[in-house]
Amino acid sequence: MQTRDDNPPLPQGFPLERYRIERQLSQGGFAIVYLAHDEAGKPVAIKEYLPIGLARRGADGAAVEAGREHHAAFNTGMKCFFDEGRILAAIDHPNVVRVKNFFRANGTAYLVMRYEDGETLKEHARKLLDRGGALPEDFLRNVFVRLLSGLREVHTRKLLHLDIKPANIYVRNDGHPVLLDFGATRQGLGPDASINAVFTPGFAAPEQQGSGEPLGPWTDIYSVGASLYDCLAGSAPQPAGLRLVKDELESAQARWGRRYSLQLLELIDWCLKLPVDQRPQSVFALQKVLSGEQLDLVDPAWFETPSPPQKAE
Repeated sequence: MQTRDDNPPLPQGFPLERYRIERQLSQGGFAIVYLAHDEAGKPVAIKEYLPIGLARRGADGAAVEAGREHHAAFNTGMKCFFDEGRILAAIDHPNVVRVKNFFRANGTAYLVMRYEDGETLKEHARKLLDRGGALPEDFLRNVFVRLLSGLREVHTRKLLHLDIKPANIYVRNDGHPVLLDFGATRQGLGPDASINAVFTPGFAAPEQQGSGEPLGPWTDIYSVGASLYDCLAGSAPQPAGLRLVKDELESAQARWGRRYSLQLLELIDWCLKLPVDQRPQSVFALQKVLSGEQLDLVDPAWFETPSPPQKAE
């Protein structure tokens, strides 16, 4: 079985197209992200497709080689990775990661992204929680209002993110968020939209796990609610697949009723409804609540009377 040891990062100073690798920033199951510099000396982030279990670094320290039995899966994954680059290169929004270039080299593919100074929302929240503190509500509202602005742009293009979680939300040093890692994104919001088999338990909506209901903006909205819940709890909510069997998730209102406003806690519980038609149907509705434009979430009868899905914004 292959491990991360089979996939060492490219060394410092390695030339890659017109960029030069500085150091590794992170490594996941499918990719390595590096800090690099372009020809003008400006920093960029470069994401290299290198899936554990399908491929390994070659003897030359650069080439990526897929095992014979994994060629088809590796090539399919690389096509999806390249599609991610095309999708993001077409989006220019301050709260969505900006892809500046994408290319193939060393037997694999690379995305060149704007480099951002800051840390993930997951890292930021854990620091406070580990010290016995909590994220201020104003901070959460400001981050998620802006994040939802970027997500609206994604949905406007008939795309879904499908992997929103605090680890994929980067908070710049100025406090503004950037939505990262669109590896699970797929074209289409209609009934033919494909379900990616890769999802993050606790943050993925039930329809991503075979509940039979359609994907739509409400799918990402479930993940937004789960991300807010995680920021308060320090851990993800009960996975939706398990909730469908036996729902043991403690509501945000019951858990933090004295620490945060009822409005914010109602919003979290609203997003985490299991049936798709009981969740908000567009990010615009959430933005109005978080920004304070809409002081009452919904009519009190909302939670007793499911509303039909509405057309995406």
